[in-house]
Amino acid sequence: MPIQDAQRWDSRYRENIRYNTFEKPRPFLVNHTQLLPINGLALDIAMGLGGNAGHLIRHGLKVIGIDISSVALKRARQRLPTLMAVQADLTRFYLPANSFDVILNFFYLQRDLWSYYVQALRPNGWLIFETLTVDFRSMQPDIDPNFLLAHDELRYAFPSLETLDYEEGWTTSDDGHLRPVAGLVARKPEI
Repeated sequence: MPIQDAQRWDSRYRENIRYNTFEKPRPFLVNHTQLLPINGLALDIAMGLGGNAGHLIRHGLKVIGIDISSVALKRARQRLPTLMAVQADLTRFYLPANSFDVILNFFYLQRDLWSYYVQALRPNGWLIFETLTVDFRSMQPDIDPNFLLAHDELRYAFPSLETLDYEEGWTTSDDGHLRPVAGLVARKPEI
């Protein structure tokens, strides 16, 4: 696992109060929860402090949460005792085929995982994905554009899934700031 990434995120979660907002579920997830099954297995990619994972657990799902930060995982497990927390470098992570009823990807962008998400979903499985778009460079010009979605990129990123909702634009984040995001809710067809 890239030691520098783990150390950087550990430091952020340890020292920065702003990241405490990640204990709350994202509104995009909350607004689409009624579509999701009430039992089964969910995977929360780069889960941070577990706000989304906790929401799915309360909904009835078993949740595996993956993050590079041991500090975030420890804090999430303290609040969510049934959470299956895994510390992992997602650039070197294997997703087993047909294993998950729900996969969440919030504010993490690793495009080479996208085909694995499709394979890892069970038939009728759900993908809920939301992250920043290139418009974020107007706020933070030094951010690496590889970590930002192009306009409409997410809309067409999963052609084998059935898209039920797609949103792109500016939304208020948990800390009260406007952020440019794209969000997708899609389902894997039954075979």
